[in-house]
Amino acid sequence: MDIAVGRCAPSPVIYAIAALAATGSGPRLGYRHAKGRGSDTEGMTDLYVALGDSMSIDAYAGGPGRGAASLLWRNRDDDFPDRAGRELAVAGFEFRMLARDGATSADVVVNQVPAIEEAPTLVTLTMGGNDLLLAYGDDARAEATIAQVLTTASTVLTRLAAVTAEGGRIVLTTVYDPSDGTGVLPGSGLPEWQRGSGHVRALNAGLADLANRYGAVLADVHARFLGHGVDAGDPAQPEARPANRDQWYCGIIEPNAWGADAIRMAWWQALTDSGWAVVADLPGS
Repeated sequence: MDIAVGRCAPSPVIYAIAALAATGSGPRLGYRHAKGRGSDTEGMTDLYVALGDSMSIDAYAGGPGRGAASLLWRNRDDDFPDRAGRELAVAGFEFRMLARDGATSADVVVNQVPAIEEAPTLVTLTMGGNDLLLAYGDDARAEATIAQVLTTASTVLTRLAAVTAEGGRIVLTTVYDPSDGTGVLPGSGLPEWQRGSGHVRALNAGLADLANRYGAVLADVHARFLGHGVDAGDPAQPEARPANRDQWYCGIIEPNAWGADAIRMAWWQALTDSGWAVVADLPGS
């Protein structure tokens, strides 16, 4: 990612898949109701932890502070003035980014969850997209991958429930589809995958079921992003901040600045709908 000019390159995952395809083998807030006065947690600082993959990070959205998780923590009022005040920072939250570019579900459970050192009040989780990409074009492998991702996600949610602060929230995120349901990714160097979008929907249905079973909040990024991939132009375009604000991707599968905002707002809306309201941490309050 060249932050100076606001451009993004395709994810390393895309390069790996394209290389396999070329061989012909194919890829085989301080939430005051959660910290009542007199409780053990009164006076403690709230912590927001972002887990997962590049859907959460800054790199493809134009640089530090511009990715979805960063925007949820602290809005960039110059870019998104209508979002002013809708941020965790106003409630005194601290923020820790554990999500990493190219992370798979195994990375989340093995490396990221164990790195949580103190009880978070909020966790956002983006996982499964890279796992499915690594099965690109192979329907049988995709079905097995979805099953494995859901098993891993179940483990992740169980472990997060054990470490999340009382009254906190875990937000599980659905996976977007830059092909907008077509199974075609122009500019990727990949062949059409007719059943690809169906596999994305199957993965998301499984994630929704897990959110319901484990009491997590579901943020439906897949639904929010529909129409903002190939239907809005070329998701392979390289700009982190394209003039076309309806195009939410860059480098084929990455969220650009406008996509990062959309993910942030999906999280915010899901939290609001769950009854979790931000209370500004005002002096003397």
